[in-house]
This record gives sequence, structure tokens and C-alpha cells, in this order.
Amino acid sequence: MNIVIVESPAKAKTINKYLGSDYEVFASYGHVRDLPSKNGSVDPDEDFAMSWAVDGKSSKRLADIAKAVKGADRLILATDPDREGEAISWHMLEVLRAKKALTDKPVQRVVFNAITRDAVLDAMKHPREIDADLVDAYLARRALDYLVGFTLSPVLWRKLPGARSAGRVQSVALRLVCDRENEIEIFVPREYWSVAVTLETVANAQFVARVVNFDGKRITRLDIPDETMARRVETALKAGDYRIASIEAKPVRRNPPPPFTTSTLQQEASRKLGFSSARTMQVAQRLYEDGRITYMRTDGVDVAPEALAATRATIGKDFGPRYVPEQARHYKVKAKNAQEAHEAIRPTDPSTSPASLRSLEADQARLYELIWKRLLASQMAAAEIERTTVEIEAGGGDKVGLRATGQVIRFDGFLTLYQEGRDEESDEDDANRLPPMTEGENLTERGIAVDQHFTEPPPRYTEATLIKKMEELGIGRPSTYTSTLSVLRDRDYVRLEKRQLIPEDKGRLVTAFLSSFFKRYVEYDFTAELEEKLDKISNGDIAWKDVLREFWNQFSADVGDTKDLRVSEVLEALNELLAPHVFPKPADGGDPRQCPSCATGKLSLKLGKFGAFIGCSNYPECRFTRQLATNGENGDSAELGADGVRELGQDPETGLAVTVRTGRFGPYLQLGEPTEEEKKPKRASLPKGWSPATIELEQALSLLALPREVGLHPETNTVITAGIGRYGPFVLHDGTYANLDSVDEVFSVGLNRAVSVLAEKRAGGGRGRGRATPKALKTLGDHPTAGGAITVRDGKYGPYVNHGKINATLPKDVPPEEVTMNVALELLAAKAKKGGAKPKATKAKTTKAKTTKAKTATKAKATKAKAKPKADAAEPAAKSS
Repeated sequence: MNIVIVESPAKAKTINKYLGSDYEVFASYGHVRDLPSKNGSVDPDEDFAMSWAVDGKSSKRLADIAKAVKGADRLILATDPDREGEAISWHMLEVLRAKKALTDKPVQRVVFNAITRDAVLDAMKHPREIDADLVDAYLARRALDYLVGFTLSPVLWRKLPGARSAGRVQSVALRLVCDRENEIEIFVPREYWSVAVTLETVANAQFVARVVNFDGKRITRLDIPDETMARRVETALKAGDYRIASIEAKPVRRNPPPPFTTSTLQQEASRKLGFSSARTMQVAQRLYEDGRITYMRTDGVDVAPEALAATRATIGKDFGPRYVPEQARHYKVKAKNAQEAHEAIRPTDPSTSPASLRSLEADQARLYELIWKRLLASQMAAAEIERTTVEIEAGGGDKVGLRATGQVIRFDGFLTLYQEGRDEESDEDDANRLPPMTEGENLTERGIAVDQHFTEPPPRYTEATLIKKMEELGIGRPSTYTSTLSVLRDRDYVRLEKRQLIPEDKGRLVTAFLSSFFKRYVEYDFTAELEEKLDKISNGDIAWKDVLREFWNQFSADVGDTKDLRVSEVLEALNELLAPHVFPKPADGGDPRQCPSCATGKLSLKLGKFGAFIGCSNYPECRFTRQLATNGENGDSAELGADGVRELGQDPETGLAVTVRTGRFGPYLQLGEPTEEEKKPKRASLPKGWSPATIELEQALSLLALPREVGLHPETNTVITAGIGRYGPFVLHDGTYANLDSVDEVFSVGLNRAVSVLAEKRAGGGRGRGRATPKALKTLGDHPTAGGAITVRDGKYGPYVNHGKINATLPKDVPPEEVTMNVALELLAAKAKKGGAKPKATKAKTTKAKTTKAKTATKAKATKAKAKPKADAAEPAAKSS
């Protein structure tokens, strides 16, 4: 018997179909060992010795594999064909050696770029040994990431409370996001004007031309700075006639883009399908394991000769011989430090069209279609375009030159199937069609458009554009892009809004700290050079421990230099670096760091138990505080006034002033001022989405009056109240909290609605301070075997899938709206295996349960006394299954 080991059960299932009865395929479920999350797992003093620990979940699987290997004739390691796959095979081999399961059995390593019958069977005929250079590159990367994280993170915790962690690649990616936000904040819009004329030919066809010359000078996009000059141009245009000076028609060939790499697939799936990078890789993994596409972690763009031939044949069959170029296209990667060891991402069988794969889930079908189209387009003939430029003379005394551009597609070529998406919109004048016209022809003016514009700041990064930038800089690798973005979001360093990555204040503080005291390690070139060294290790050009020694000697010295660093030094450095963000210049041109409350103190960053905030240097005499940013999610607090306070009016009952203010925890309302009797006046935080700049007195009084009495419960005759708490808007009765749908409902909820949501909460088994049973975000359908609806819900700890009494939390990188039935079934099955379904005794059964409790306990003791040790050992295994 031959034992084959792969990473995932799905991959094992597919490969099992291709191998005969002489083979048994096991799944390792990814990495089986890792460095424990504690100091000393990598020891520089012992020549970077690494202490590995087996994942607790893997112990039983490894025991089963070891048992199977002991009775086998041969061990075949068939994990993925990259550095990570090589590492998993190496880990598996080390574990089996430690368990003495191998003895003298032959061990072979096989790799295949696609999980198809031919690819798998061919790989089995060409085994090799584990690639030591790839393993060394993995060890070096893992050691570097560990040393940076476990050495730098404690420095952050001591010097910058509230910071979570630092990482070798994640910190550089975070700097990219923060630097872009800095550019946006300091950006000063520039005014410019455009002048465009609608012209009509003698054949009564109209088109638009733009001014490109005026008074003997060339006019570019920003060269008309104000309305005065724009009106001068307009006057000159109205004073004369229009005549075509020249027409130039130039043929252009547009070549197709190359087939997908990991990076370009993630970018295009984001643009065209709206997928996150994590979702793209999840779906691609399924397609790969099902044998539909080649391996999906690659930065190579090469395609196997047999696949090229099949692609060209499919093009000829589906589109005709004109769409097949004379020779196959071969591409080269332009990205920095790209490794082209693997093929591009492509369908395993290019002749299999998306329409023929009706069994695929919706997201799989969409991604497969994208990959299929991209491959075919990459081997299709170039598009032939005729680009026309028309120069027009106009005006009287002040000569004005205009230009109209357009294009005509003479042969669509690859464009008939595929056109690459864009991250940013651009002027598309070239896409316009121009009417027939001749040189020297007179034109008639049919309208002049004079428009004001302002330059815009650079756009924020999306996941797609950040991955593109990281690839350009040579930071990270295909297998790390998604995990890097996930870490930034999990650490609350960035948030995703409308597909844009926005740095949180916590993330900006970390970046500012690292840029001030560890600048070298967040520099783009340094990180890219280190990535290049890791690639050289994988090629066998340099020794991995030499790279670690060189890095560690400098890094440990730099960390040591911060031991005596005082918090006051840290704060001053951050004050200076983050000044445009935390101390924006006021409209009156005054000192942005002058305290608006006492006018004599100086504003500065302060570090508290819950992170950083802005406070006055005159503390405790002056207790002015506010959040870091002046424009948080609750609106622009800069609108509040010089002292950070905006008066809304007076409370008609007490006559006290109602004000909106900003504090270290965000904007809030206050009734009156502190007095001897009432040292802490009544306050209420503004709910999310309520702006301190626009809130009115009536709204403020409603918030300050909470909790609100809804009425008496018809069954108990006790009060039901409505309010806003830690988990959002709620109604409360007799210790049971039930959430409401929105903040607005707190002020309008009636007795019937309140009783209804409380009843639903109790029916779901909830009491105390728990949340109401969440509403279903999405219904996937009935369970195929057990029946009953499967739904996606949003709970206290995030979104989850529900079936009956089983709740399975969604992974953080899976958006609720993208969950499919298959994904839900896998999650529910995994949760059920762990004991996720724990039915509770109903009231009807409670009495019976109590009466039999003593008998059951006695019987259990007797049984336990007689039980054999072997049965005891089997008990946990039976439960887990």
C-alpha cells in the first residue's frame, strides 16, 4: 500500500478518484506544526534553533497517518507545488520520523500544477526528493517574521499602549495605506477651467472639441486657472469661424493582457466581481481542488505548450481563424522579484467553456469564466484600432486651437471576448466616434461649455490596488497578500468602507512610531531587498542562516537603542509626524495646538489605558480632551467651536444649557455644567452616524431623556423601557434585553412591538443582558439531508451560519453576503463535529430529569468503576467524532 499525503480533504477526495486501490490518500489539513506563540521559539543564541509544536487539532490526524505509514510500502508527499507546500511536506516528514513511523520506507515528493487525472498520474511517474532550498527559504521567512513580531511588538506595548502588534510585511503594507491617507489630508485642491465646443459638420453631424491652444500658447488640462481667462477664451471663440486644419488617422494595435497571476486575479476579481482578495482565493482554491484550474498561488505568466495548443484550437473553433495569431504569445512578468517557476492561473482544459460547467456554484462559475476568458484573450489576435486626431482653427484676433480625438475599431480581436478593468476612471475621449469630415471644411458652433473643476487627491487604496502596489514594490509574495490584509483588519489597524482601505488612528500611531524609531524596517526598498534574499535562498544562491545573522545583528541593536526611550519622547515624535492629522490648521490661522478650553495650555497626544487621545498640557487644572482625529465617523467635530463645545439651546424643564462636545471617547451631549452638588452632569454619547455638527435640540433632549418608558407588560404589569446600550438599541423587561433594529426605533417603539421582540428573545432562550435573536441576513435554503432552513445571521461576536441549534461562526475573511450553501454546510458540519449542537432540556422534561438525576449518577459511578482503561481512552475520540 502507498500512502499519499496532501493538504486538504477536498484535494484528497479528488486525487483518490485518479489513483488505484494500491493508494490511500490522507489530508494533513494544512500545516501540522508551527512556532509556539511565546518567546524562545526562535533562539538567535543557538544559531537560530527553532522549536516547533504540533497543532492540538492535528494530533489525532497525525497519529492516524503515522499508523497507516507504519504498515505501508511507500510514502508519497503530494502537497502544493510552492514554498508553503514544500514546508508542509517537510513538517510531515519530521513528525513521522519523530514517531518512528518510517523506518526504511522510501519517501518521495511529487508535485502537480493541476489536479487532473493526467497531471496526477504523470507526477507519480516523476517523483523527487524534498527541495531543501525551498524549505530553507520557508524557514528563513518564518524565523524573520517571528523575530520581528516577538521582538518589536513588546516595544510597541510598552511605549505605545493600545497597539496590537508589528510585523515584517504587515507594517510596510500599513505604511502604504497611512502614507496615502496623509497625501489625501494635506492635498490642496487646485482650481482649473475647461472650454469645450460642440461643432457641426456640413453633413449636420455633431462632435465635441476641446481648446488646446490660445494666444499662441499651448493649453493643457490645468492651464486655464480661473474664470477670467476661461471667459477670454470663450469670447475669442465666439468672434471667429471654425475650420478643420488637419486630420490624422493613425492605425494602432492593442495587444491582450497576459493570463492571470495571483495578484492580477485578485485585482480583476475585485473590479469585475466585487470579491475581496480572501474570497477570490477561497473560490480559486475550490476550483483548483476540483481540478478546474491550475495552482492559484503564482506570479508566473507562462502556459504549458499543450495548454497553448488547446487554447489556440478553442479560439479557432469558437471565433474563427482570423482571431488566432500566427504564433502563440509568450509573456514575461514585469513585477519586481517575480518568480516564474509555475504556470499562470488557467483552466486545466481550455476547451471547457463556462457554459458547459453547470454544476459549479455561482461564485465558482463567475471566477472560472473570468479565468477562462483571460486565458483565451491572452492568445487571441491584437485589436486593430484607427485613432483619429482632428485639429481645428477658430477665433478672430486671438487665435484659438481646438482638438477632437476619437477611435474606430477596425478589427476587435481579443476585445470581442475580454477587456481588462481599470481601478481609476480616466478621460475616454479616444473612445469617441468622430463623424466623417474633410480637411479645410468649415464647421458651425452649436454651443460652448465653460466649466469649473478642481483637482482631486489620490484615491484611497482598495484591496486590489494595494496588492498591485505591493507587487510593484516587491513586498510580499502571492501566498502572503491575503493574509497580510487580513491581519491589518483583524488588528483594527485599517477598516474597509465602500471597498476602500482607511487607516484607523491605532494604525496611524503604529506607523508613525515605527517610522520615527524603526524607520529602516518600514522602508519599501529594505523590505523588497529582504524578499529578494529569500528568493535567492530558494534558488540555492545564499545560506538562510547567513541572512538571519545579518538581519538580527542590526535589528537587535536597533531594538536595544529604544530601551531608555521615554514616553514623552515618543509623544513628541508622534505629535510632529501626525500633526496634519491630529492638529489641523484652524480656519482663522491660529495655533492648531492651542487648547480651545483654557487658551494657555498646549494640546498633545496622551496615552491612556484604552489608547491615545488629545489632551491639554495644563492637566489637571484643564481637563479638555478629545479623540485623535477631528473628523471621525460621527461627523466633523471641528464644527463645534473654538473650545470644542456647541450650544444647542436650553432644556425647557430645567432651564439648563444643552451642549454637544467632543471627548476622548467621541462626541457626547451634556446637560448643564458641573456644580458643587452635581459634579458630573447628565451626559449621553452620540450614536454612530449622528453628527455633532448637525444634531438639533429636539434630538439631543430625546437622547438625554433615555431610557424611555414604553408601557406596562400585559402579562406581568411591570415596566418595559427602551434605551441605547453597549450592544445598540434595546427594550428591557424583567432582566431580559432584546435588540431593536435601529436607534430611531428607540424613540418610537410601541408596546405591541416591544412585547413581540421580547417574546422572540425569550423563545430563543435568551435572558439577562444577551442580545435578541438576530434576524436572518440571508436564507440559503433547506438542509439537503436534515431539513430545516440554513440562514446567515449577524450576532454579538460577528456573522455566523445557523441550522437549528447549531451556530457556526464565519471566518473573518468571508463576507456574509458571499456565503454559499456548500460553504455553510462545511462550517456546520465542522461545528457539529466539535459538539456544536447542545440541545437543552425543555420545561416539560425538567421534572423528569430532576427525579432521575440521583439514579443516573449512581449508575454512572458503578459503570465507571467497572470500565476498562481502553474504554476510557476511547471516550474522547468517540465524542469528537
